[in-house]
Amino acid sequence: MSLRDCKIVSLPKISDPRGNLTFIEGGIHIPFDIRRVYYLYDVPEGAERGAHGHRNLQQLIVAMSGSFDVVLDDGMERKTFHMNRASYGLYISPMMWRDITNVSSGAVCMVLASELYDEQDYFRDYSQFIAATDRA
Repeated sequence: MSLRDCKIVSLPKISDPRGNLTFIEGGIHIPFDIRRVYYLYDVPEGAERGAHGHRNLQQLIVAMSGSFDVVLDDGMERKTFHMNRASYGLYISPMMWRDITNVSSGAVCMVLASELYDEQDYFRDYSQFIAATDRA
């Protein structure tokens, strides 16, 4: 996989005077069935999240509230995505290192995942991630 496989996905947005509604359907708006949902919140100022990669997991990251940056690295190049709208998601393919930085006060980061939690799927050491990409 490469950074070109990762992209911002525009999600359906239904607006009316009562507010907005956005929905995400696995296999339709994103290229995987949703097996797990988790979210990050109350992140202290200056703290960073992520700092890992996945062998097989696919994810969609959505800024439900506030804003943050997602820095993706495929072993050859890095790209930063600024997330600040609940109607956009960032699709992350397998074999992508990710860091979440510049988290605003009150931000909520929701993550939809293609698999249940599996510690064996994680790269927690960047040098091991790079070695596994065959781009070392």
